[in-house]
Amino acid sequence: MKKRKRIILLMGLMSVVLFLSACGTSEVSAQSTGIWDRYIVYYFAKAIEFLSFGNTGIGIILFTLIIRLLLFPLMSFQMKSMQKMQDLQPQLKALQEKYASKDLETQNKLREETQRLYAENGANPYLGCLPLLVQLPILTALWQAISRVPALQQGHFLWLQLGQKDPYYILPILAAVFTFASMYLSNMSQVQSNPSMKIMTYFMPFMILAMGVNLASGVSLYWAVSNAFQVVQTLLINNPFKIKKEREEKLRAERAKKRELQKAMRKKLKK
Repeated sequence: MKKRKRIILLMGLMSVVLFLSACGTSEVSAQSTGIWDRYIVYYFAKAIEFLSFGNTGIGIILFTLIIRLLLFPLMSFQMKSMQKMQDLQPQLKALQEKYASKDLETQNKLREETQRLYAENGANPYLGCLPLLVQLPILTALWQAISRVPALQQGHFLWLQLGQKDPYYILPILAAVFTFASMYLSNMSQVQSNPSMKIMTYFMPFMILAMGVNLASGVSLYWAVSNAFQVVQTLLINNPFKIKKEREEKLRAERAKKRELQKAMRKKLKK
């Protein structure tokens, strides 16, 4: 049930992004009205222009990197929170098996024990969604700045006219590949396989690809850079190869300790 709720929440957040992105389609300029268009989307566009140095694509890349760096502490917090939840999965599964009965009293006991486990380990299953909620308005404003401000729409970068689709689909493919890589790396560090996350690992890249081939290439450029940054960030903060190695070493140490105890017990019995 919890996994289903997480999928529903993620799908709901994605729907909010699409809604905000579609809620305004007219050009944005200094004459635009409303807090969203005039003071958020417009100034995001001005920041990109300031960072462009004569090339709008460079401005989009630099602005995306700055945004990702500003969000870095929040994303670090999210990854550590998710890691705590992953480390607790075996204990959570044990509790679910212990209180498998569906009667009200047993389920209440399961909730109490689960909450106690979270409190003892400083974990919260809902904190992982907080960074995503904070990112939504920022990322949507950047999306709209690229899509609705003429100066950015008319910009060029390499083979791209940023206000039009990528004619070779290179950026949408790169964005999808980096999205898959970041989600795959995150799933590698899980203690137990999570079917819902496996579904999202393949669904999200497909969605990015499907949208990227139909949107302005400036948006695809943003996605490619942002998701590439996410891959690097995951390797720095929550490196699955390092986590798996540490778990294996811990497991070997526990097995060695267990063998030593068994040897000590046998020696004691012989005496």
